[in-house]
Amino acid sequence: MEFLAEGFGRVAAMLGLVSVLGAIALLLRQPLVVAFLVAGVLAGPSVLGWSIDAEEVELLGELGIAILLFLVGLRLDVSVIRTMGPIALICGFTQVVITTVLGFALGPLLGLNTTASIYVGVALAFSSTIIIVKLLSDRRELSSLHGQLAVGVLIVQDIVVIAVLIVLATLGNAAGDEGGSIAWSMVRTAGVAIVAAAILAAAMRYAIPFVTRHLAKSTELLLLAAIAWAVGLAAGAKALGLSNEVGAFVAGVSLASTPFREAIGNRLVPLRDFMLVFFFLDLGAGLKLDSLGEQIVPAIVLSAFVLIGKPLTVMVIVGLAGYRKHTSFSTGVTLGQISEFSLIMAALGVTIGHIEEGTLALITLVAIITIAASTYGIVNIRTLYEPLRGVLGIFERPSSIREIGSATTAPMSPQVILVGLGRYGGRIGRQLIARGFEVFAVDFDPKALRDWLDHGRAGQYGDITDPEFCSTLPLHDAKVVVCSAPELRTNMALLDALKTAGYEGTFVATAHNRREARTLRRSGAGLVLEPFANAAHEAADKLEALAGPPPEASSDAPTDAT
Repeated sequence: MEFLAEGFGRVAAMLGLVSVLGAIALLLRQPLVVAFLVAGVLAGPSVLGWSIDAEEVELLGELGIAILLFLVGLRLDVSVIRTMGPIALICGFTQVVITTVLGFALGPLLGLNTTASIYVGVALAFSSTIIIVKLLSDRRELSSLHGQLAVGVLIVQDIVVIAVLIVLATLGNAAGDEGGSIAWSMVRTAGVAIVAAAILAAAMRYAIPFVTRHLAKSTELLLLAAIAWAVGLAAGAKALGLSNEVGAFVAGVSLASTPFREAIGNRLVPLRDFMLVFFFLDLGAGLKLDSLGEQIVPAIVLSAFVLIGKPLTVMVIVGLAGYRKHTSFSTGVTLGQISEFSLIMAALGVTIGHIEEGTLALITLVAIITIAASTYGIVNIRTLYEPLRGVLGIFERPSSIREIGSATTAPMSPQVILVGLGRYGGRIGRQLIARGFEVFAVDFDPKALRDWLDHGRAGQYGDITDPEFCSTLPLHDAKVVVCSAPELRTNMALLDALKTAGYEGTFVATAHNRREARTLRRSGAGLVLEPFANAAHEAADKLEALAGPPPEASSDAPTDAT
């Protein structure tokens, strides 16, 4: 077709195909990454033959990778690792090492050579930051204990993958340098990196804060300058013998300490997603259907390892670290897929000649299978946990010191058990304590719980989605259990758990609106709090006190129907 003969028409057709498949993916509750890869297969030479490897598509894909790595560096939240202590570091590095070794061992059994086995093993070790953070955020579980553990492991993986990309770039330079040695390339790369790091550190100390403050006077200019900085350092790193990805990552790190990182990052996410479409299209096109029969069995074996073996590895590590079986299970299932960085690393391996296109296609196929399957796993963690919780006891130490053992020595016969230490729940708890009540608080956010415990108050970690949640609470003397979270699903889950535990006191729920409040009352809640409605009444009372008495209402003035 003449329409597809030139670049603009070809890109338009690809975007149309991606949009259709993306809509189907949403209906199937799948990440859009899967739709992008499938679109690449359909648009590639095996089906429609739209010349997916055209120069304009490759360039857009490379820009997407640069922006992705820039955002990873920009949001490298080391505070998460500090919050979790050494556990995140230990779990992250141990998981990467064990998964890599086991994945490498599977390679020869599937007919892969040593180099391909190494790439496959490393690719299987990484989990998808984009998928996990998006799903945890949608489910409001980023601040949960298993969410923070998963994010801590992802940060460690991101650091490891940058180191891997540096090594690969160095090996690529050594291979392209006639007469050069790997050792000399390593020394040269290390020297270049040290000098570049020193220059960049000076810029971060003296120049970058001044420049960003000046550019921030215009949001558009700040965003444009950030993109130019990311792409410029990416190109500079490649010129110095590193790689585009490393340069873009370092560019993000250099801006991570500025007060504008959130403004830059939030505005770049849509651009990143758009550019990455072309990278995934290009990868999907590498899946040639005529050779799929040879790769389907290895892909299924490797996918089974990622979906089952990798979570089991994580569960053993997290369980040995002292966490309960529900936390270790949730963390393991969350990490049960391979990463977009796995694909980037494999693509770089093809570029420098380490592996063949077939190995990249195999890793891509594993990505499609594991990302699609793990999405359903993350969404249905509780459903998966129920039939397995008896068996999962083998992953739990007799004393789960990092959860139940985190309670203070304050009185364990409280009058009120408060579930949820957010802004609303925390205020309720402090008010009750000020009025002389003994309050025992529970939260699944380790930071919120630590802030509560640091004041000598009673409390412990708890996750409402854990079916054994109520068995850890001091219910025998509590007259009231309060859930301060306004989500209907959360309140109903806690109410059902209390009924199962035989609790005879009063359950106080919190609702977003009157419709949900009626549902909770019908289900057995003794009292339902409506923070938004109550806050509006309090605000009106305070405004009335400031404004004085209202004028005489006319006979036709509107009245409050409620």
